[in-house]
Amino acid sequence: MRGDKMDQERKRKLDELFAAFSVVAEGSYVYLCDMTADISRWSKSAVNFFDLPGEYMENAGTIWEEHIHPEDKEEYRQSIDAIFSGKNGGHDMQYRARTSGGDYVMCTCKGVVILDPDGKPDYFAGAIKNHGLKSYIDSVTGLRTLYGFFEDLRSVFWRKEESVILQIGATGFSNINDVYGYTFGNKILAQFGRKVQDKFGDDGVVYRMDGTKMVVVTHTLNPNQVAVIYKELQEKAAGNFYVEGEFISLSLNGGLVIVNNFDINDKTVYSCLKYAYSESKNRKMGDLVVFHDMITNDSRQAIEKINVIRNNVSEDCSGFFLCYQPIMSASSESLKGMEALVRWHSDTYGTVPPNQFIPVLEQDALFPKLGTWILRQAMTDGVKFLEKYPDMIMNVNLSYAQMEKDGFIDEVLNLLKETGFPAENLCLEITERCRLLDMELLKNMVTIFRDNGIKIALDDFGTGYSSLGILRELPVDTVKIDREYVKNVEKSEADQNTVRYISDLADAFSAEVCVEGVETENMKDFLKQYKVSSLQGYYYSKPVPSDEFLAMEFVAD
Repeated sequence: MRGDKMDQERKRKLDELFAAFSVVAEGSYVYLCDMTADISRWSKSAVNFFDLPGEYMENAGTIWEEHIHPEDKEEYRQSIDAIFSGKNGGHDMQYRARTSGGDYVMCTCKGVVILDPDGKPDYFAGAIKNHGLKSYIDSVTGLRTLYGFFEDLRSVFWRKEESVILQIGATGFSNINDVYGYTFGNKILAQFGRKVQDKFGDDGVVYRMDGTKMVVVTHTLNPNQVAVIYKELQEKAAGNFYVEGEFISLSLNGGLVIVNNFDINDKTVYSCLKYAYSESKNRKMGDLVVFHDMITNDSRQAIEKINVIRNNVSEDCSGFFLCYQPIMSASSESLKGMEALVRWHSDTYGTVPPNQFIPVLEQDALFPKLGTWILRQAMTDGVKFLEKYPDMIMNVNLSYAQMEKDGFIDEVLNLLKETGFPAENLCLEITERCRLLDMELLKNMVTIFRDNGIKIALDDFGTGYSSLGILRELPVDTVKIDREYVKNVEKSEADQNTVRYISDLADAFSAEVCVEGVETENMKDFLKQYKVSSLQGYYYSKPVPSDEFLAMEFVAD
């Protein structure tokens, strides 16, 4: 490094900033450029991997450009020129970069310009993510990582080795980080990882997954033995866990999958494992949940079925179809709209209702593809329905897996244009699981949809612990009362009070009310005494395919 271009004070500041960026950019290569001297410091791992001249480089932008794939150079050069000319304040781009071995790997490069007190460009700092580099050892716990887990799981299938897989995680760990800091939080995770290893000994391999979650794979212990060890870990973590003299109480959740079918794939097993874990965390207060079929209580059949369904999603959603259930006006009993409900059919398993596969697939990276198919199909069918019922509203359920996906809002608006379905005739239903999303994200999404004319409904209101908070925060058009609250409404004072309370609450927030699960004429007539706008249930019709729905006759609203 040329000393005449950078004094010692500037070098000290460069090194301090570089150290700070290195802490927060774990897993990426860090670079920091002094824009005045055009001298940069780069991560040593990047220097070695890409065979760069050294950690400190003059004119590093030009040096790095020589490592970029010829087809990507022009875009990179334009971006760097725009940054150093002051036109842009940073960049976020992808390109291929040549390694020391002469191969190219895909990289994501994100950088930002730091201004001096006078508002002039001072430093250009950023990180490069190498998508061709996978770490198999976690730096915090020393355990094998998610990549190692999938590699080993594929070996399990190849060897056809029966296994029990346990996922463990802690609730509320962010509070521990807030109180003790991330460094101490990492020490807690490292010690907890050792506790898990000690408990399973030579009978299981332990992996560090995302966040606080860990997975154990064992070929020698049966599910009951694993359940006993999980309970011991739970008790230890909650009441007798010390780190550097500090008492730490951890609330554990656990999901378990039995692998004894080798015609499935690793991604299916992982989706089932995550579903069992989420049930433990969100519904079972940390009790161990074993994945199984909801009807037969057979874990083997359940995983087989999910594997076939998952493969069908990959095959352009073959086997899936939509049924429609009418939503009727409570006052006139005319058709207000319908709800689109997904079904899946195969010769082996017959027709499978959504409650047997949607909760599991929501844990899968493939789910947004199915969600897109449902939206497109409902809008396509909806265009035909509008010819017969011009004012009808098409209700479609959303999943949190769709809503947290980047670009989801644009996807919905583009599907409206693609199918020609009017935005004002679409109502998107936010289900209970959508409430797991960040509230600000949810609020922003709902606001944009409503600004574009799309209606929003809160489905199964009252079944989630945060229903009232959701209603206060989100501007919605309709609140749907779950059938569980009305099945005994004619005789149960508790059900009657529940319907009255929810309908009055919705009215206070200027939202209409739709009651699901209307089974009889007496139930329908009884519900009309409340502030209810619409009714839905088997009394009017069970969900039916689109052609059957069109053949039915309703009075238009």
